[in-house]
Amino acid sequence: MRTEFFYPVKSSEGSGDASGVSGKQKKILIIGGAGYVGSALTPELLRKGYEVVVYDLYLYGDVFGNLRSRNLVEIKGDIRDKNRLLSAGVGVDQIIHLACISNDPSFELNPKLGKSINYDAFPNVIEAVKANGVKRLIYASSSSVYGVKSGEVTEDVELAPLTDYARYKMECERILEESGINYVMVRPATVCGYAHRLRLDLVVNILTIHALVNRKIRIIGEHLLRPNINIKDMVRIYECLLEADDDLVCGQVFNTGHQNMTVGEIARLIVEVLGDKGMVLENVKTDDIRSYHVNSEKIKHVLGFEYKYSVGEAILSLKTAFGQGLIIDGLNNPLYYNVKLMQKINLE
Repeated sequence: MRTEFFYPVKSSEGSGDASGVSGKQKKILIIGGAGYVGSALTPELLRKGYEVVVYDLYLYGDVFGNLRSRNLVEIKGDIRDKNRLLSAGVGVDQIIHLACISNDPSFELNPKLGKSINYDAFPNVIEAVKANGVKRLIYASSSSVYGVKSGEVTEDVELAPLTDYARYKMECERILEESGINYVMVRPATVCGYAHRLRLDLVVNILTIHALVNRKIRIIGEHLLRPNINIKDMVRIYECLLEADDDLVCGQVFNTGHQNMTVGEIARLIVEVLGDKGMVLENVKTDDIRSYHVNSEKIKHVLGFEYKYSVGEAILSLKTAFGQGLIIDGLNNPLYYNVKLMQKINLE
């Protein structure tokens, strides 16, 4: 793909101006905007009238190939390239930072790479905000920073990350708290549902694709609690934070999860949504002790945000995409699995 390019306007898109966007923050830089969440967020922001700059390595291809808008700029770049990142932030009102080596297995595959992208390069993001006078940074941390907790986990509990991936997420939060910039942090639950740059290495998604392909689900850690959020609601949360007043979100952290479910409950819900009475369920023991019930009431109380989309609807979206032939070789295709893709390209 080209390193940097503009898309022409598609006639069905409308005028492409930002008249539908309330407030003054209309040009958004999404670092990691061609990833799983970014591939769903970018089209929605364009539809709402925002100008969007996507800064990404594009490891998973040209995910916006069918999208045409003069309000979209794509820049192929590495977050570790400070000068290129600073240049991408020129004229930007807000930044959403999604880029990272995602989840524990991906990080553990190459810890040095993971640290360089997730932690060492984080000051570049802070500098991009300061150098360009960006009004707000929205940072995607992770609910994994909580580690193992009993009871409901709110934003003010002590963080106890179990892995390096989670620990560096926590360390970036601490850098942000001392940065002196206007920021808001989210600690997302595990995202689920179909998107253009699909991930099938996340709990709901991976159980669903196994059910669709093999009619069998291996339930690893049946009683472990996992917080989940439909990708459509994750997109809506970022839209909400872009529009929120400073006095409500500046310096705040929000849990973003809708349904806390055990792995066993997720598997049984998949069987129900797919309507396959012949599905085989196999319980598998695990050494994984991560289990926590995330309380996400704060974002409702502070911003009035209401969740609209369920885990069941995310499962249905995957079933529909699979039936339409939009998921190609779902169990083996590296495009859907971070670890497999990193092994294939040997990213350094």
